Amino acid sequence: MSNIKEIQNEIVDEFSMFDDWMQRYEYMIDLGKSLPIIDEQYKDDEHSIKGCQSKVWVHAGLTNENVVFTADSDAIITKGIIAILIRAWSNQKPQDILDANTDFIDEIGLKEHLSPTRANGLVSMIKQLKMYAVAYQSQIK
Repeated sequence: MSNIKEIQNEIVDEFSMFDDWMQRYEYMIDLGKSLPIIDEQYKDDEHSIKGCQSKVWVHAGLTNENVVFTADSDAIITKGIIAILIRAWSNQKPQDILDANTDFIDEIGLKEHLSPTRANGLVSMIKQLKMYAVAYQSQIK
């Protein structure tokens, strides 16, 4: 298993292969298609991320002291955004998720190419994933 920084560097490298943002959006859409899909029972208000323009649902579980995320969205770009975050942070220790920075998002230029509402949604997604990590960290100690 790779650590978060290695995965984030892989994501930055992958995005740097594309010349323009249309290609990057297409790649994000492809990433969204490979997202570990959330069980239908978690597509409810309790698991939806507040502050997103689109519907986004995230569920987290603890397996061998690692947080495992699944998610879905009703919008293809948003699904790609959550897929990037889950790829970086799923199957990681809660403390590692809490310690992880999000510089890689700026490095791939994602925030500057999102509408203000999608950028707010991205911040909400990050907060929610970190909140799950806080909850599971307290269970492990």
